[in-house]
Amino acid sequence: MPSGVTHPTLLPAPLYKGSVNSWECDDGGHLNVRFHLERALIGLAHLAHQLEMPRAFTKAAGATLVPREAHIRFLKEARAGAPLVMHGGVLKLDECEAHICLDMRHGDGGPASAFTLRVAHADTRGFQAFAWSQRSRAAAARLVCKAPAHAIARSLQSRGAASTPSIARAAELGAERIGASLVMPDQCDCFGRLRGEHLLGRVSDAVPNFLAGWRVEMAADAAAQGVEIVPAGAVVEARLRFCAWPRAGDLIEIHSGVAEINEKTMRLCHWILDPERGGAWAAFEVIALTFDTLTRKTIAPSPALLRRMREGVIDITL
Repeated sequence: MPSGVTHPTLLPAPLYKGSVNSWECDDGGHLNVRFHLERALIGLAHLAHQLEMPRAFTKAAGATLVPREAHIRFLKEARAGAPLVMHGGVLKLDECEAHICLDMRHGDGGPASAFTLRVAHADTRGFQAFAWSQRSRAAAARLVCKAPAHAIARSLQSRGAASTPSIARAAELGAERIGASLVMPDQCDCFGRLRGEHLLGRVSDAVPNFLAGWRVEMAADAAAQGVEIVPAGAVVEARLRFCAWPRAGDLIEIHSGVAEINEKTMRLCHWILDPERGGAWAAFEVIALTFDTLTRKTIAPSPALLRRMREGVIDITL
């Protein structure tokens, strides 16, 4: 880190280290959520190495780490050229699973994003969980950490029993089909599964079909008051549950709904579904806001638009 910068307290394992490419930035001008998750999955592979799991993300590996759930805080936007560094550690080790924390920071030590993941220690054929080796248990003991305060869930606490997303349930709730795509071979990992960041990428690509109209209205409201704004969206917190792993040739649909609207934020739930079998690939719940790309400040809808937006709230959860 540059001299004169206060060194933050870092988690024990050094993991990903790199920077933001301009092509990874979205219409908001910052690193898209899919690439935050991509960095986290790179960090997970480095953590597997620290856990004495040799070549865990190669096809010949005897064991790998499979993400089951994730909680994510997006803390300070990372724009093109920004240096990023990630450290991680083990919060808790169960018989076949681990709770881990991955903390990605800017070059000045300020938090960029933080991930709390539940991962399974699994075989590489059927991806069934099995017990950790004594070698990995000993390594995990050296990596025990406490999550930093900025990684703790804020607005997206667990609500108890999870919903079971499906095509049929989405139709019952009135969730809108906002995206449809196909899994391409070059987007899959060595095990033949769609890489996790591409699940979020499908959501990110679909969201304009869902929210663009509201953002146009927000800009029109501001223009009527003599103010120019260019609205874009940002996710500040998220929960992600992996249900199944699509493979090349599988279809994906995104069915989404607004679960809650506050003055400046909204809670959205995106179900990433399998239209051929009717089940779910994943579910992604987020706290999102709208900001002005000219001033980088959060903007709120007018009272009239807020009332109209609330008319569309549905009972959809992760």
